[in-house]
Amino acid sequence: MAMETDVIANLLGDLREEAPDELQVHFLEFEDFWERKLWHELTMSLIAFFQKPESQPFRLRLFNQFISDFKSKISPTRYVELGLFAQNEIQDVDENVKFIQNIADEVDKPSSQDALVYALSSLANTQLKKGLDGDAKKILDRCQSILDAQDDMHNTIRAFYYEVYSTYWKHVNNSTMYYRTSLLYLSCIDIDAISKADKKSRAYDLGISALDSDQIYNFGELLLHPIVDSLKDTEESWLRDLMFAFNRGDLQAFDVLQSNISKNAVLQPHKDFLYEKLSLSALTEAVFRRPPQDRAMTFAAISNETKVSPDRIEHLIMKALSLGLLRGSIDQVDEVARINWVQPKVLDMDQIEGIRHRLKDWDASVNRLGTWIEGVGKDVWAA
Repeated sequence: MAMETDVIANLLGDLREEAPDELQVHFLEFEDFWERKLWHELTMSLIAFFQKPESQPFRLRLFNQFISDFKSKISPTRYVELGLFAQNEIQDVDENVKFIQNIADEVDKPSSQDALVYALSSLANTQLKKGLDGDAKKILDRCQSILDAQDDMHNTIRAFYYEVYSTYWKHVNNSTMYYRTSLLYLSCIDIDAISKADKKSRAYDLGISALDSDQIYNFGELLLHPIVDSLKDTEESWLRDLMFAFNRGDLQAFDVLQSNISKNAVLQPHKDFLYEKLSLSALTEAVFRRPPQDRAMTFAAISNETKVSPDRIEHLIMKALSLGLLRGSIDQVDEVARINWVQPKVLDMDQIEGIRHRLKDWDASVNRLGTWIEGVGKDVWAA
């Protein structure tokens, strides 16, 4: 034990001498906590130290020669966290993979599945940087199976996993899955912890994926998230305006913003698809605005409300029915669509105001009906 103490003391002493003056006190603190076996205090002190950019030259040596000595005494999740800090010092990609794989193997136990997901997510992220998307997908699928079996996984780990998974879907150009995993990532974090630049980048990518996806026709959830406001007063503010236009089915706003779409490398090739998608939004919004008892709409009325040309109305309704945006039937002879259900969606404040007015009208109609029944029934009705 005395020899081990001397080795640790010499290591920390050597590192302290190499460190700048403002970091030297940390090494004294490490030695003090280690000698007194205050493992939690030592762990938190190391994390605070590793979070300092100036600590970078010392992280890997501390991890390999110091932290590995008492790794069984500390939380496996904290052990992985410290390892991920140290990993950033390894420039060789293959060595980087080997390093994090060893950490994953060390925490691959039934009692530390959360730490395993943490380590494997980092491994998948490194594989993505190498361009090995297939290998990364296998690792992420394994993480998903672990997450499905765990109810108490910490949000920090879930956030890291979803962040890496969203990166994978971006690599393989799957807009739908990128959108969904990014929203899951945002649901696990404190938005204020993200830098302004990262907020803007994430909001931009989310907006593009929402518009580009052929499966997402309702992205009100994104519009209500504060990250969208990071696009305000920037050169990408048009994207925020376009998303709100889609949400309310505003074809005129689409015409105004077409020049921005034409300049965007992702959206420009899909202009026709975007117009059809917006037309579907205009259709569902027109149906949604009507009370349930007044949803037998002529093709002419739909064309008037959505601004879609009459010759495209039947195809538009059939498309909405096939996508599950609406339920109902079409009378092709009389050119009438009878809608009995519209897909629920997240509402903005203007749409909520519309519901308020409809509720007021319903309340007034109920009162009128009550007055009529009372007048017709006369003495038949007892108070």
